[in-house]
Amino acid sequence: MADDEEKKRKQAETDRKRAEVRARLEEASKAKKAKKGFMTPDRKKKLRLLLRKKAAEELKKEQERKAAERRRIIEERCGKPKNVDDANEASLKSILNQYHKRINGLEEQKYDLEYEVIKKDFEIADLNSQVNDLRGKFMKPTLKKVSKYENKFAKLQKKAAEFNFRNQLKQVKKKEFTLEEEDKEPKKSEKAEWQTKK
Repeated sequence: MADDEEKKRKQAETDRKRAEVRARLEEASKAKKAKKGFMTPDRKKKLRLLLRKKAAEELKKEQERKAAERRRIIEERCGKPKNVDDANEASLKSILNQYHKRINGLEEQKYDLEYEVIKKDFEIADLNSQVNDLRGKFMKPTLKKVSKYENKFAKLQKKAAEFNFRNQLKQVKKKEFTLEEEDKEPKKSEKAEWQTKK
């Protein structure tokens, strides 16, 4: 009987453990299903729409901010526009003189800035070449294009020398000690080689 009770107790213990394992597995599978089912297609669609709206709002705010910044910079650099509709001749002249002075000043600044940019570019190129020299990497200098016409002119002179009139003249030598028969042309009855071949 003690064995029977021991077997029943062990059986009950294993059944209880199996039930616990089953319960844990069922909870885990429910949790997985809940996680999987969280992002349904409808929810994804709504989320996309919300993200698009949010992005559109952010973009609009950014554009408005840039436009306000641009207006502020233009007002700072150019000043506020002056009313010239109701101005008399003296005030109009003073306004034009102010604009003229401003334009001259801006042109001077532009020239100075352009000169500074050219100077800095030259310094950068010089420093780069010095660094490359120190590293042992030598820059290949940019090759200048050589005119092809010099070479063509030399060829034309060579051809002109070939076709020189004096070079084209045939030298005629008197045939001495020749027989008269050899000098005569072949008879008309005799056909040349090219006529006989077919």
